[in-house]
Amino acid sequence: MSDDAHTPDVRAVLRVTGPDRAAFLQGLVTNDVDRVDAGLVYTALLSPQGKYLADFFMVRADDAILLDVAAEMAPALAQRLSMYKLRAAVAIEASDITVTCGLGPPPPGGLPDPRHEALGWRAYGAAMNAPAVDWDALRVEHMIPEAGRELHTGDSFILEYGFERLNGVDFKKGCYVGQEVTARMKHKTELKKGLARVAITGAAEPGAEITADGKPAGTLYTRAGDAALAYLRFDRATGPMQAGGATITRI
Repeated sequence: MSDDAHTPDVRAVLRVTGPDRAAFLQGLVTNDVDRVDAGLVYTALLSPQGKYLADFFMVRADDAILLDVAAEMAPALAQRLSMYKLRAAVAIEASDITVTCGLGPPPPGGLPDPRHEALGWRAYGAAMNAPAVDWDALRVEHMIPEAGRELHTGDSFILEYGFERLNGVDFKKGCYVGQEVTARMKHKTELKKGLARVAITGAAEPGAEITADGKPAGTLYTRAGDAALAYLRFDRATGPMQAGGATITRI
């Protein structure tokens, strides 16, 4: 196993079982559930208005599809999925499966993270040795948003946060909740706001407003050294900006 194993945030695993599990999820999530036969699938659940509710990985198991999600989001995700059950032959339950993440070649049972090759692998089962990795630095370098930090329930639009680049949405799979809004953003509009990587000099707290010439230009999020993630209004992010006591520049 790699010496760079770690769980970047506290995760929970939900089990979706029953004969209708694949068809049930296929009509709800942004990515193609059938891809679980080939490995991990990164996806999201949206509101009918196309806004982010949760992001997670889907993993094929013998009699289930596992959902690897931030632990703090697991109860709400299970509740939301249960609202859509109707007469579908599915069950959604919590599990005690442990998630381990690491860099380098995947160990036996490990699966490559589908968002970016730099994010290594994820494994499910018994806990593994987990030396620390600076996951924030990796996320900032490769513009990887995280639930509760860059991604905000009921507010974020996934295309503004790079879900197409991160292999988190399939535009050919057919209908799902929020699909119409997402497709319209993809095909009929040019994104004017979104996640960006910025250089930062000086002190500013995550969540600080970014301004340009005194006008609102975005919000500062995760910082790693002299770089950070920010949500920006692109037309105002063309030169030096300010956040708290820091100077911000898009890179």
